Amino acid sequence: MGTTTTTTATTVTLGTEEAVRAEELGAELDRIRAEIIAARGKDDARYIRTMIAVQRGLETGGRLALAVSLFPPAWLAGTAMLTVAKTLENMELGHNILHGQWDWMGDPAIHSTTWEWDFLTPADAWKHTHNHLHHTYTNVVGRDRDLGYTVLRMSPDQPWRPDHLLQPLYAALLAPVFEWGIALYDLEADAVRDGRKSPRAFLGDLTELIGKAARQSAKDYVLFPLLAGPSALPCLLGNLTANSARNIWAHTVIFCGHFPGEVRTFTEEQLEGESRAQWYLRQIQGSANIEGGALFHILAGNLSHQIEHHVFPDLPSNRYAEVAPQLRKLCEKYGLPYVTGPLRKQYTSMWRRILRHALP
Repeated sequence: MGTTTTTTATTVTLGTEEAVRAEELGAELDRIRAEIIAARGKDDARYIRTMIAVQRGLETGGRLALAVSLFPPAWLAGTAMLTVAKTLENMELGHNILHGQWDWMGDPAIHSTTWEWDFLTPADAWKHTHNHLHHTYTNVVGRDRDLGYTVLRMSPDQPWRPDHLLQPLYAALLAPVFEWGIALYDLEADAVRDGRKSPRAFLGDLTELIGKAARQSAKDYVLFPLLAGPSALPCLLGNLTANSARNIWAHTVIFCGHFPGEVRTFTEEQLEGESRAQWYLRQIQGSANIEGGALFHILAGNLSHQIEHHVFPDLPSNRYAEVAPQLRKLCEKYGLPYVTGPLRKQYTSMWRRILRHALP
């Protein structure tokens, strides 16, 4: 069971002693980061290249099996392989490569500036809303748009609207179409309304999204089904099932890493004069881990180590399991929460939060 803290976003001004201890913690985290950076090498490169090879092998096998998916065993095998392949590509590859975790290798094929993932939202749009806005302003009400994705109310400091009464319903409906929800969210229509984004920039992003959505849909729902000939319909259904299952899994991992009830939110006033050490404190208190085995962590893109990811977003994902015990000991040393628990616990807690804040 994880150590917990309250969700109230009260403004906290650090006293002298607390500020000194925060800086001490920051120095220890900087040391851990420097040690991992210095240790990166052949084993890490072998890990990511192995993951890419496994993902591509599973996708190839899944596509071939779905090409003859009139036979039920072939459909089951093909759909299962394609689901795992899409999950790996989205979670362990796409998300982490786009964070720049593997840029140090100098390989243009595995670089944050060249990778385009098998997900509807264009990589550049996602890097802006996720890498920059979310990871900079994690759980700051009014600054972090990922805090409820502009449609869910996840903090008492977010204004309540009557449509929030329905948020348990649309949070559930979002899961199987999560990539579509994220793609629309990344357009930042609310920023256009508030004058923070020009209509011209919005139209440019919309054009790019439409182009990518058309390519993605054509690939999964037209090209490969046509290539399957007599197996066209089951192939199409297999692709639809794989995409939906991947979306539900991504939705589950991301929501359980950000929205369990013990995860804190913050006010904009708390950002004033925030040092790097205090940014670390906010990342630790604004994230939650999910416990599981090695395969579980890989399929989660190591975002089951969400606390470590938020503290060190650009370190190789395979290093988070190594860093986690060190970070947890530091939290115990400095009296900080380290919110963690099995998937069942985090999933239940996340839904309680959604239900609680649906009400005024």
